[in-house]
Amino acid sequence: MSLDSHGPAPCDDADGHLVTAGPLTPPPDSAGTAADEKALRHSVAEDVQGMILATLVASLGLAIFAKGGLMIGGMAGLAFLAHYAFGWNFGLVFVLVNLPFYWVAVRRMGWEFTLKTFAAVTACGVLTDLLPRWADFAHMSSMYSAIVGGALAGLGILFYIRHRASLGGIGILAVYLQRTRGWSAGKVQMSFDTLLMCVAFSVLSPSKVMYSAIGAVVLSLVLMFNHRPGRYMGV
Repeated sequence: MSLDSHGPAPCDDADGHLVTAGPLTPPPDSAGTAADEKALRHSVAEDVQGMILATLVASLGLAIFAKGGLMIGGMAGLAFLAHYAFGWNFGLVFVLVNLPFYWVAVRRMGWEFTLKTFAAVTACGVLTDLLPRWADFAHMSSMYSAIVGGALAGLGILFYIRHRASLGGIGILAVYLQRTRGWSAGKVQMSFDTLLMCVAFSVLSPSKVMYSAIGAVVLSLVLMFNHRPGRYMGV
């Protein structure tokens, strides 16, 4: 999934670090005054309900992908591949493969973002595993899984972003490379996801990979049309 394929020109922050606007980084001219930022800041109650809602929606999307035998990009896709290939627990793998990225998150995005992201990844992984015990579908076509799963996962990620969190993984590294090296976060994400889809051919049937790609496109479109940092940025 691609969060941002093109960004504005980079600039230097007060510490001399290269910064570009991205899905988790508001552009320099949208920062506003300290009073404006304080007025826009979510309260604890707003963050809690936002994170819970994001987890419910995103985990349902991932569970629908799993029901259809599909996968998605990022670390969730890697966890799906491990689950399909070796029978490993999706939630556990999802949490473990995200661990190395928290070091980058702490250094570049702060403890608040990192702790929220850790909570999001853990809760989403656990709930995705538990959902089939609580609800099940007798039949679900691959196309339906791709479209609805992609839409719900995209909405969940959108809610996380608006509350200064994410589902971790390659997205954190992509934003870090965009900030420090000026690389497009979207292109970094897309390159990883393309490689992941190629590896998926060794585990899934070509039709399942095709539907997985459709789901990834749907997810990206949800973010593309609904995430505008200049229009809305919860801080």
